[in-house]
Amino acid sequence: MSRARAFAKLNIALVVGPLRADDKHEVVTVLQAIDLYDDIELVPAEELTVEGFPEDTLVRQALEALAEAAGVAPAWRVRIEKRIPLAAGLGGGSSNAAAALELANALLPEPLYPDELHRIAGRIGADVPFFLRDGPQVATGDGSELEPIELPRDYVVVLVFPDSATKQSTGAVYHSFDERRGAEGFDQRKAAFRETLARVARARDLAALPANDLASSPLAAELEQLGAFRADVTGAGPTIYGLFERRDDAERAASAMRREGPTWLSRPIAAGDRLRVAR
Repeated sequence: MSRARAFAKLNIALVVGPLRADDKHEVVTVLQAIDLYDDIELVPAEELTVEGFPEDTLVRQALEALAEAAGVAPAWRVRIEKRIPLAAGLGGGSSNAAAALELANALLPEPLYPDELHRIAGRIGADVPFFLRDGPQVATGDGSELEPIELPRDYVVVLVFPDSATKQSTGAVYHSFDERRGAEGFDQRKAAFRETLARVARARDLAALPANDLASSPLAAELEQLGAFRADVTGAGPTIYGLFERRDDAERAASAMRREGPTWLSRPIAAGDRLRVAR
């Protein structure tokens, strides 16, 4: 049996531009993996089955695509133990798919090269290639074009999944963005993002990055009042994150925010920490 940890991610800033010819939007964002994770187990089997998470579609799609590319039958049994909340903007489904791809690829008689695996991942979803990489990445294009970046990690993350949130589909969130003409000035906003990111030297400098273009929440201001040096919505939402320099401040904030919904404490993970494939 092969096992993996499928980590969640944060979008620390999300700058969104116009619709592309492929019906996806131009974006520029920082993707940072955090140590909230799902467990993935995979073994060879007579046919492809996914257990533990009936709503899964991405793991199945990813393994079918891998089997086609490798010229083998999709014959694996996958079990998913979920911890990352569903439809939360934390990339749980994409991370599960990436972990399953790595595990199954490692069991192939002739494993695919990393570039081939990344191409398959990009067809499954824009976030999936990120979860095949180590360390934080700047994501551009439709979100699947990645470049590594070194960022400070000496902070604690508080995640809040509000009970009151009505989760819209990602497509609906982008449609609302288009209706309010949010893409205007994208080139200038992207350049400002790059300039600000280049000046990040310590954790608190992350506060200067722009807010999420797609979604906002009044709970971000509450987290800042509780001591977060940066708070925002991640991805298309609805999860809100707060970044704290001190763990005791983060613990107090998480306790206070439980009135709004489930909370988690987490930390960013570094390049080299994503050692997920085990034979």
